[in-house]
Amino acid sequence: MNKRHFTGMAVTAAVAAMGAFPAAAAPVKIGLVETLSGPQASTGQAYRAAVRYTIDQINAAGGWNGEPIQLLEYDNQGGPAGAADKLKAAAADGVSIVVQGASSAIGGQITEDVRKHNLRNPGKEMVYINMGAEALELTGDKCNFYHFRFAGNAQVRTKALVEGMKKANALGTKVYAINQNYSWGQDMEQAIVDDQKLGGYTVVEKTLHDVGKIQDFAPYVAKIAASGADTVITGNWSNDLLLLMKASKAAGLKAHYGTVYLDQPGNIANAGDLALGNFVAHTFNAEANGPQGQQFVDDYKAKTGHVPVFVEPQTVYGMKMVAEALKHTPAKNGALDVNAFARTLETTRIPTPMGEMSMRAADHQAQLPIVVSTVSREAKIKVDGTDMGFRPVLLLSAQEASTPVQATCKMKRPG
Repeated sequence: MNKRHFTGMAVTAAVAAMGAFPAAAAPVKIGLVETLSGPQASTGQAYRAAVRYTIDQINAAGGWNGEPIQLLEYDNQGGPAGAADKLKAAAADGVSIVVQGASSAIGGQITEDVRKHNLRNPGKEMVYINMGAEALELTGDKCNFYHFRFAGNAQVRTKALVEGMKKANALGTKVYAINQNYSWGQDMEQAIVDDQKLGGYTVVEKTLHDVGKIQDFAPYVAKIAASGADTVITGNWSNDLLLLMKASKAAGLKAHYGTVYLDQPGNIANAGDLALGNFVAHTFNAEANGPQGQQFVDDYKAKTGHVPVFVEPQTVYGMKMVAEALKHTPAKNGALDVNAFARTLETTRIPTPMGEMSMRAADHQAQLPIVVSTVSREAKIKVDGTDMGFRPVLLLSAQEASTPVQATCKMKRPG
């Protein structure tokens, strides 16, 4: 049975304040097709929290075309096959906007299934709002008009990470690359190799490992120690980063870590003091750009019970861009015209606490600011119940963080 969340409290509050929504149009249905059970569920639940937060805001402001937006939730159970099944269910339920983020393997399945669905069902199109599947192919040879990415990618993240660690004199000259063996991890490994000149380092060894199957990373940590690496750069996420950090703590590994997902809840607690001095390239740090960052933290915490971390800020930004595009997409025959919505989204810009964010029409890769932070006891916001948090060392504007459109992206537009 599909879980459904209709943001009831916010809708009830909005109705009480504004009167009942007039039954003037078919409601927009947003389908969250995410990993909500199993070992990677913590990541999927983070996406869900941020999506719910933003849809509650949209509905409190009146919804779309006089109707509250409906959020339907589907558990893809952590795999492409589950995502394919749940996407079919979402289509049958009338979902027109699909949201997903955890895993590029799943993202690859969804973007292809959405493309095929739209070819077979003109007039009943769906659009895929990608909040975290960062494999390059999704805005490269698999780019398509109905896919929009609101996160970074391996090139963007690694470039920022290298620049930030170099600025902090923490990069060193010997780098070990360890990543998950699928599209995202392979992209990260290539980006780490490609940025050797930028960072002034040598990649001393590279490791790709199975995704979500390694229970003991001690042998990998032993290889890292034996390599003499000053720094480990990794795109690992969820349990594969949690367990890597845990094994590093147990072994007393001295190398610095440069990561993309160190801010995932639990990582700092797992690493303990070993986390100090490690780095993350992420989309938000409340200390990085004035008081608006703290205002976002305060509101998010008031609504969700926790501060926005990990993938939540970029998901909020992405959903706010969706909201902005919906605002400028009038109903057609009482319903959302997905093609018109997508064309509007292509040119949407919004302010974020880190700076302006926009969508690049050429490949549907969001242009967004990136913050590089280091784990420090001096950080104002502490995490994981520790005395440590993330202190910003470098804020790159969207323009500074950007990397070029891939030559493999040949965007075809309807009509």
